[in-house]
Amino acid sequence: MDKRLQAFEQLLNIMDDLRAKCPWDKKQSLESLRHLTIEETYELADAILDDDLDGIKGELGDLMLHIVFYAKIGSEKGAFDIADVLESINKKLIKRHPHIYGDVKAETAEQVKDNWEKIKLRTGKKRVLSGVPKSLPAMIKAYRIQDKVKGVGFDWEKTEQVWDKVQEELNELRNEVENRAAQKKIDEEFGDFLFAMINYARFINVNPENALERTNKKFIKRFEHLEKEAKQAGKDMRRMNLSEMDVFWNEAKDMERDSEQ
Repeated sequence: MDKRLQAFEQLLNIMDDLRAKCPWDKKQSLESLRHLTIEETYELADAILDDDLDGIKGELGDLMLHIVFYAKIGSEKGAFDIADVLESINKKLIKRHPHIYGDVKAETAEQVKDNWEKIKLRTGKKRVLSGVPKSLPAMIKAYRIQDKVKGVGFDWEKTEQVWDKVQEELNELRNEVENRAAQKKIDEEFGDFLFAMINYARFINVNPENALERTNKKFIKRFEHLEKEAKQAGKDMRRMNLSEMDVFWNEAKDMERDSEQ
């Protein structure tokens, strides 16, 4: 037997055992697993940004367990089993890749994406934005909304146009702040500015969620260096001024540059 199939069969058998014999696994439901699946997905996302290949392998295994777990519960309800899950995605992939399994031509990744969106609209997704999950984090949701409407031609033509829009939204935000507008209006303009920046990110091939998370990680690393060095110097950070803190902050930046060379 193919090693991959053998490993997958073993996981299915283990899931059967756990569901039959383990008090915790027997107790779980589709709903109780939901937040755990979300947590596992974020752990995988962290491993990917850290380029931790061993971590990615482990987190993929955790997600695979969840998929098998959901399918097992589905089979107990008489709704679907793992074979139904796999057959469903197989059919979808074949239908949405006519350039592989049909006579449609697609030479670039962009053409493939455009074809994909058109096919989805013809096969049940009657509204362009219906496939964007409501519970997505706002930044990811904005990126997906912009990507979706691009599929039907609702998009800027040039990167420069998007940058002009960013500048326009920034000026509107600044005007509202300087004029001490109502907080609701400032919130609205700030949202418009972020939406424009996310759009610009898409045009320069930057994933804004990944970029921001890398900056978060960088900030945390530098700040933890600041904390450590301040403690070793016997200083209370709450009593340090910004110039004193900047000494350690800049040390952390120099260390990063040295490690990149």
